[in-house]
Amino acid sequence: MDRLTELELFVKVAELGSMGGAAEALGLSNPAASRHLAALESRLSARLVERNTRRLYLTSEGQAFYERARAVLTELQDAETAINSSTLKPSGLLRISASLSFSMQQIAPRLARYHQRYPQVRVHIEAANRYLDMIENGIDVAIRNREFEPDSSITIRRLGSTRRLLCASSAYLAARGTPEHPEDLTGHDFLIYVHANHAHELRLSQGDETRVVPIQGLLESNDGQVLRAAAMNGLGILVQPSYIVYDDIVAGRLVPLLNDWDLPRIQINIAYPNRRHVSAKVRSFIDFMVEEFERDDAERKWTSYMGLRRSG
Repeated sequence: MDRLTELELFVKVAELGSMGGAAEALGLSNPAASRHLAALESRLSARLVERNTRRLYLTSEGQAFYERARAVLTELQDAETAINSSTLKPSGLLRISASLSFSMQQIAPRLARYHQRYPQVRVHIEAANRYLDMIENGIDVAIRNREFEPDSSITIRRLGSTRRLLCASSAYLAARGTPEHPEDLTGHDFLIYVHANHAHELRLSQGDETRVVPIQGLLESNDGQVLRAAAMNGLGILVQPSYIVYDDIVAGRLVPLLNDWDLPRIQINIAYPNRRHVSAKVRSFIDFMVEEFERDDAERKWTSYMGLRRSG
């Protein structure tokens, strides 16, 4: 027998004073209701209800048990209400994992709009230039640049894609010369992001033509912001996703190089644990970021050849 149904039936019998009324309220047949009550009394080894020709009434044991059973059901209902509220209305702490660059340039500037829309959600950003185990680290959503997740328990939703760009400061180019072709890159100083795929080579393509250029780093780092700062100070040629350097290029702080040549592009995904029921706070952030990327036309901006000052 279902213990919860037994409790619900007993409480209804106590409140309505009728087995038939309690059965009807719970959608049970009268025989089924009688079996549930009998099972409860048998398990408790106590008579809870007495019957006369006109109505039912509680024994002293039944009255004492009713008070506790009603409290248990009230607590359960409150718990369900709280969970339903958090499911339907975004609230609580949302833990986000993303690289430092993405956190600084793509999440933090949008948080005021997110908070205005969802004021009951508190945000924790775990800025890390490596992929954290989401379950182990309690991460709700993560921004990642790989096309699939090796862990089948993780779901991904595509946010967009971005070019990787070569760029440098005007001061560096004035001192070292501006590369016009892939072969001209040989001998230049590079600022290398060590977590990139094939970090020490550039695979440049233009139409059907592909050139692979080995590079050496004057500076190597696991963080794109360190390399970006070094590039703006004239230390060398930077290789970074467009979303990191786009504003610097538009503002003239960095100059794009070999813009007609493409490096392998990067897909930007938002990942979250593959649970049957996604919480409202997680769903709200996913939908918000997708909406923001669409509103800003981010993918077109970050993959376009137009709008960037060309070298040469």
